[in-house]
Amino acid sequence: MPTDLEQIATIRTQTLARMVEITAQPKPSYEIDGQRVDWATYLKQLQATVAWCDEQLSAGEPFEERTQAGT
Repeated sequence: MPTDLEQIATIRTQTLARMVEITAQPKPSYEIDGQRVDWATYLKQLQATVAWCDEQLSAGEPFEERTQAGT
């Protein structure tokens, strides 16, 4: 079973792939039968998802803290 970080990395990859799809052939926003499809808002939501994934992945990475002892 994949770890949480592996799943977040997968979500990031899938979201980026979806962004490529919708920006390759941009579509206008529209409304049909009271249902609004706003592609610009959808793209912003995808960008926010990638940013969230980046934050989670960087928080989960091991880090090294350097300190210097006083003399």
